[in-house]
Amino acid sequence: MSRPPFLAPAASRRSNIASFIAMDVMREAKTLARAGAEIVHCEVGEPGAAPPRPVREAAIAALSGGRVSYTEALGIPSLREAIARNYATKYGVTVDPARVIVTTGSSGGFVLGFLAMLDHGGRIGIPNPGYPAYRNILDALGIESVPIETGPQSRYALSAAAIRAAHAEKPLDAVLLMSPANPTGVLTPASEVRKIAEACAELGIWLVSDEIYHGLTYEGTSAFSGKVVAGFPTENADIKEATALRYTDDAVIVNSFSKYYCMTGWRVGWLVVPERLIRPIECLQQNLSISVPYLSQIAAVAAFQATEELEAIKAGYAKNRAILMEALPRLGLPPLPMDGAFYAYCDIAQYSNDSMDFARRALREAGLAITPGLDFDPVGGNRFVRFSYAGSEADIVTAVKRLEAWLGR
Repeated sequence: MSRPPFLAPAASRRSNIASFIAMDVMREAKTLARAGAEIVHCEVGEPGAAPPRPVREAAIAALSGGRVSYTEALGIPSLREAIARNYATKYGVTVDPARVIVTTGSSGGFVLGFLAMLDHGGRIGIPNPGYPAYRNILDALGIESVPIETGPQSRYALSAAAIRAAHAEKPLDAVLLMSPANPTGVLTPASEVRKIAEACAELGIWLVSDEIYHGLTYEGTSAFSGKVVAGFPTENADIKEATALRYTDDAVIVNSFSKYYCMTGWRVGWLVVPERLIRPIECLQQNLSISVPYLSQIAAVAAFQATEELEAIKAGYAKNRAILMEALPRLGLPPLPMDGAFYAYCDIAQYSNDSMDFARRALREAGLAITPGLDFDPVGGNRFVRFSYAGSEADIVTAVKRLEAWLGR
């Protein structure tokens, strides 16, 4: 008796989202490395340093204690309280620990936040260029991402004026701010963060502030030693790290232990939310993931005890940044203002108008893994690439030497 033909169901339409190109580059780079190639990794925004000692010791002690269990959906009280204390210590801002929600990295925080704030078909403005997972998560959730262009007129930072213009064209339900930004490293001036918070309040739209790279800003902020790099003035006391919580209690703050705290693989982050979102997000967390891993939460509490070690790691980033700030303009790859994070977003127009091809050739011909700008800007990213300088100083020195040889400079 013959069987009927097997009709395999197709993947869902909502899963048909763009790839995260930086991760694709990393996969190819590691494939080449396994085949014997010597690759310098500047593609993924991941600290090259190990998690600080107190983090590792806390996790080992917790694991030695026996049972590793579920926790409350909103996170263990000691971690929520530690995060709240950090806002008081670092920013002078009082945060009720009840408003702090522990998440599975910032990525899990975005999913929870978007689901709690926005209905299917909602519209959220996001800066362009910007972190690609914003668009991709929103696509999967059926929420429309509305690109808000940044450019030289605003020093590539999001502005309140641009938000108002986008909202006037077609109403937004929310807007997303990231400062320092990925891929550019640009900081939004503190005065502009205030204006953005005020604009969102006046327009009656949500403000989401991604502060994952807080802690990673550098002396002089745009410290190019008083020079003008890539046409941008660099001395401005207002260009400094500022949490949106300083200007409003109604923002949704997203942060993580991944970047400054060197805990990418632990997958632990947090939200600070208005009171009316606490219970909705708790219910979402209960059902989507139950809780964030216990060991990661215990380790994260200890991260706040590691400031000296973490500042030493940051000093290494600053050295790498200084190397690239000197080399990239000289090599014909002028970067946007490198205020913070650990990225250089560079104009490759002197060499190519195809960042995918440029990055592919850099990997295969120079053994240098970088991310094409099309990952961050589907329209203008063809003439930009992003370098991550979160690795070792030796890696950055080698990267520059390989660029010099490859570009014939």
